[in-house]
Amino acid sequence: MTQTLTNWAGNITYAAKELHRPATLAALRTLVAESPRVRVLGSGHSFNRIAEPGSDGILLSLTELPPTIDVDTAARTVRVSGGVRYAELARRVRAKGLALHNMASLPHISVAGSVATGTHGSGVANGSLAAAVREVELITADGSGLTITRGEDRFDGAVTALGALGVVTALTLDLEADFEVSQHVFTELPLEGLDFEKVASHAYSVSLFTDWGRPGFRQVWLKRRTDQPLPDFPWAAPATEAMHPVPGMPARNCTEQFGVPGPWHERLPHFRAEFTPSNGSELQSEYLLPRSDALAALHALDAIRGTIAPLLQICEVRTVAADRQWLSPAYGRDTVALHFTWVDDMAAVLPVVRRVEQALEPFAPRPHWGKVFAVPAQALRERYPRLPEFRALVDSLDPAGTFTNAFVEDVLPPRS
Repeated sequence: MTQTLTNWAGNITYAAKELHRPATLAALRTLVAESPRVRVLGSGHSFNRIAEPGSDGILLSLTELPPTIDVDTAARTVRVSGGVRYAELARRVRAKGLALHNMASLPHISVAGSVATGTHGSGVANGSLAAAVREVELITADGSGLTITRGEDRFDGAVTALGALGVVTALTLDLEADFEVSQHVFTELPLEGLDFEKVASHAYSVSLFTDWGRPGFRQVWLKRRTDQPLPDFPWAAPATEAMHPVPGMPARNCTEQFGVPGPWHERLPHFRAEFTPSNGSELQSEYLLPRSDALAALHALDAIRGTIAPLLQICEVRTVAADRQWLSPAYGRDTVALHFTWVDDMAAVLPVVRRVEQALEPFAPRPHWGKVFAVPAQALRERYPRLPEFRALVDSLDPAGTFTNAFVEDVLPPRS
């Protein structure tokens, strides 16, 4: 029976007629070896056609495979299977007295999908989620297994790989000692006179929120490790009630505030794991650019806030430390990330997305691979200096293009 397959938000309907959920690795290997085109859906939390296999291909979900979360307390690592989500992983890691270095704002997304697209949390010293990966396990196009380990020449191309090298069945991640975090929210931070570096460096993880209805930021969320001091925050007033980043949404869905200490996995995300976000009510875009350009970029957006605000639910500003992943939006540069949650109206939103990209063009923004963007392929090729090497890696592991699609091929340099 033909299925209608959509992404998390419902704005993408996939051409693929089948979604397979293999229950064993053997079944997964057979499906891959017998299919001309394969893409993995992950948690479906993407807003473009990065997961589209086309009408001749299949979509795969790994959620029915036996979940694996093997924590090595001596080595401070965890081996986690591809279908596991961060909320489940975090609980198991914390039970062993260890921690991930960071988490994204949503704990509901899959580990493998987040790593493959360069997803991140916040913090000037915190790399993307992919920065913790030390080993990648893949099923390649003929159904065989392949493991690529940190230290190999191709490793930095195999982590944030857009699903173009194979089906990621497991990742091994670095861990660190368990820690606690307290979360403090402030309101009405002015843009005028903003010392972005001081604000962004003020806590372990910092997020700024604005609706661009007027200059400045409606909220600032500081996530402080309790083993580190929290200096005074003189630039904005403390919140007097629990806050949700999106005005009008219930704060009970958010992680605890007012400086109450708690486990890292219950404070670093903005949202509680037990409250699954509603589907179908938003579109998202995100652009990552040099952190040194943060203030200039914010003023560029402020200059067009009249265009942005009518279609915006909320804009979040975060930071990401530079990493070495060839296709990471934070590759080679300390980064500021400008995230936009739009209303669910693609026809109205896309012209505004183009206007935002025009305003940010002087700063060579790299869009998040899983969000709505219109940056031309040629511009992306100029902003990712290792793309030719990634093209060669794709060609060596998947010469028939089983795991690529129109989205990926548009980004990559032409085959030689």
